[in-house]
Amino acid sequence: MNFNTLIDLNRLARTFIQLCETDSPSGEEGRMAALVTELLCGAGAPPPFEDDSAARTGSQCGNLIFRFDGDAAQVPLFFNCHLDTVEPGRGIKVLRQGDRFTSSGGTILGSDDKAGIAALIEAWRVMQEYKLPHAPLEFIFTTCEETGLLGAKALNPAHVRAKMGYALDTSGFGKVIIGAPASKRLRITVKGAAAHAGLHPEKGINAIVLAAKALAAAPCGRIDHETTANFGTIHGGTATNIVPEQVLIEGEIRSHSLDKLERLHKEIEAVFRKTVAGWCDSSGRAPKLDFQAELDFPAMRLDMNDAVVRRIAAAAERVGMDLRYEIAGGGSDANIFNGCGLATAIVATGMTNVHSTAEEVSLEDMARLTELVLALAAA
Repeated sequence: MNFNTLIDLNRLARTFIQLCETDSPSGEEGRMAALVTELLCGAGAPPPFEDDSAARTGSQCGNLIFRFDGDAAQVPLFFNCHLDTVEPGRGIKVLRQGDRFTSSGGTILGSDDKAGIAALIEAWRVMQEYKLPHAPLEFIFTTCEETGLLGAKALNPAHVRAKMGYALDTSGFGKVIIGAPASKRLRITVKGAAAHAGLHPEKGINAIVLAAKALAAAPCGRIDHETTANFGTIHGGTATNIVPEQVLIEGEIRSHSLDKLERLHKEIEAVFRKTVAGWCDSSGRAPKLDFQAELDFPAMRLDMNDAVVRRIAAAAERVGMDLRYEIAGGGSDANIFNGCGLATAIVATGMTNVHSTAEEVSLEDMARLTELVLALAAA
């Protein structure tokens, strides 16, 4: 069957614009959840299951799971998109030029991840209108993905009936991500001693200077082909005339190798401890260090022989689509799903320049993504 001829391009475009022009910054996904529910249920979908994750994420709503009965003889499948966007994402107005969509102002567009959501809604409408047979399906819409995959982390995997699926959430097109790194968040507090910077600075211990020395010595950036480190924020001090007593540094380390992740964590911690311990003060006072590191998300790695990869390869061949299989450097809900035993590949949606005001996507890519979803669902 030629799925391309079944897709209503004008409807797909209208849906995408409506989604993008509905504000849904992280934690404020309530209106988007209501709109997605309205659009899918208006096309015959049963009401979704909403979990209780809002109590943990602080979002206006929980994660949504739409369940669609299908041919029980087929392997069940899920698709995942996130409801939230990054800032600046309020008051978005979509500019359409031919088949390309951008923001018309100083905001993001929101194709991350609304291009994926629009494709799922159009795919469901096509399945309903043409009574296409399909596998049992679930559409999983998560919250707070952009602020640390919080919705996916709070999702009870027991609520997901299918054991494999696809996260429609990466830039480019014709690309499937089958590997992504694990990540640790770093929260480092250096505590010195406050003093008047003009009257008796010698009585102080400058926490910012200590932190700067440690940062200058710590590994950062591209460590090797599968490992990175970054210090992203630093907060400290209260006024220019006060020796700063405390500074907080937040960062992250990522690696496809758990051994390298642990070694890098220990190396950075050792640098900070050596720097703080090496402070010389004739009064005998000593600065303090609080170094916290926690796993943010696990690594994901799929094999080309895994069923979830074989299925999308067959679906792509069915619709005449060439796919590239890549290892990525970012994290997504798929990391969490894979860590829970739900085999999940990440599928590119066509979006480009994401997380910026230059973000854009084409109608052609969204239509091709819809085709791929239909082919996957039909199995």
